[in-house]
Amino acid sequence: MTQSAIPGRGTTRRAVVAAAGAAGLAATLAACGKDDDGGSGGSADSAQDAGGSPPSQDTSQSASPSAEGGQSGGGMELAKTSQIPEGGGMVFKDHKVVVTQPKAGDFKAFSSICTHQGCSVGEVSDGTINCPCHQSKFDITDGSVKGGPARKPLPGAQIKVQGSSIWMA
Repeated sequence: MTQSAIPGRGTTRRAVVAAAGAAGLAATLAACGKDDDGGSGGSADSAQDAGGSPPSQDTSQSASPSAEGGQSGGGMELAKTSQIPEGGGMVFKDHKVVVTQPKAGDFKAFSSICTHQGCSVGEVSDGTINCPCHQSKFDITDGSVKGGPARKPLPGAQIKVQGSSIWMA
């Protein structure tokens, strides 16, 4: 069987077609190989799927009535407790955090970066933190996934409640 060459190049048509196919396959694999947190590879997913525990919720609360306004202990005041609706929450895009109040006086904080592809979550409603990019939903009590395509919970964020203020810790 003879191979026809591209005139003046010495490259066979078969080599050109194979190279084009390999480039297309590489692009497809690169797009499909991304995991839920926007990176490539699967070691983090493998640890989760193999029985790894979800990220710890590093939220903390303090009922000490100090520091009304300004800064406290190097942190930054995010909001007044009265601004966070019971059964809802508020997204602080500049600080990449979402603060929720699942039940009266119980404040939680999570990263506002969706674990699916890194979009910023947009709102908190009906007991979930909602991502506008692909409609992932996360529970306001623990950040767990309530609706995909995300597969990983939102990581916890650390806050302090002091008096009527909520602070970044």
